[in-house]
Amino acid sequence: MTAVGVVHLEPGRVDLKAVAVGAPGSGELKVRALCSAISSGTESLVFRGRLPEPSLDDMRLDPFLEAQGYPMASGYALVGEVLASGDEADESWVGRHVFVFHSHQSELVVSTDRCYLLPEGMPSERAVFLASMETALSLVMDAAPLVGERGMVFGQGVVGLLVVALLDQYPLGGLLAADALAFRRAWSKRLGAGIVIDASKDRDWMVLEDGLFEKGLNGLDFVVEVSGRMNALNQAIKLTGFDGRIVIGSWYGQSQEVLDLGGSFHRRRIRLMSSQVSSLGPPLTGRWDKARRLALALEWLDRLMPERLITHRFKPSACQLAFETTADPAAESLQVIFEY
Repeated sequence: MTAVGVVHLEPGRVDLKAVAVGAPGSGELKVRALCSAISSGTESLVFRGRLPEPSLDDMRLDPFLEAQGYPMASGYALVGEVLASGDEADESWVGRHVFVFHSHQSELVVSTDRCYLLPEGMPSERAVFLASMETALSLVMDAAPLVGERGMVFGQGVVGLLVVALLDQYPLGGLLAADALAFRRAWSKRLGAGIVIDASKDRDWMVLEDGLFEKGLNGLDFVVEVSGRMNALNQAIKLTGFDGRIVIGSWYGQSQEVLDLGGSFHRRRIRLMSSQVSSLGPPLTGRWDKARRLALALEWLDRLMPERLITHRFKPSACQLAFETTADPAAESLQVIFEY
């Protein structure tokens, strides 16, 4: 049988590709896609040709692609219905909905260890946010907020908004956010940020910096940086106080901006921490594994109902427009999905 998958032919150009899909073998499932989500971070870098050349193999999200570099598939958030299993032991999966870490494709055969069984009745549109929610939880866990602390989230795309919504559950002394796009700032306020500044206005940054350090205040306690802009990291350093911590969830691609590790960074003993959803920090691994974190992410999907962040829906046949919409700030997109 032949399925269709979305493939990046070259930077700025995507199309459909026929993919042969056979019967599932031992330890495999055949899945019919219901919807899949486009990442506005990593996948936009793929679309714009901004991936660092040495990382193309590492970032290959479709294990069935044989070519090096472009053409390449992307995507890692797909929800589908299990049509068949290759083992009698897995027959209970048939007919159930699963989340699959797989690229955009209408039907696929995939190993059971890459699938996650979804709760009965969870809407597909909600479940497709599982990877983003897992990322947001990892960022918050790495930030380790304490009661009364002042925190800020740079970048209010889907992951940044989910981080804000999670941090809003904490008894913080202040929750701030920054983004250059007005419609994202509006969502940030809606989800719990007390102060949201326009990241494109130098005046806003100066006023905020003055306020965070006046009358004996000592800046931000922690920052989560998910804007994808290196200059946002420089801004975070300016606003973070003594012994403050900055959790970096952004992947900056081929950015050539200069990182300023001058006086403020050293004098204040600021800590920069990378956060990577594929692993947890050593202090957490004794109690947390991926299965527990995914189970928590499912629980928070039902609490936050992030399907309200879906702004655009496309059929895979409109994949070029879907990726252009994701990459275009003027389109006012938050989450773009494919419906199959």
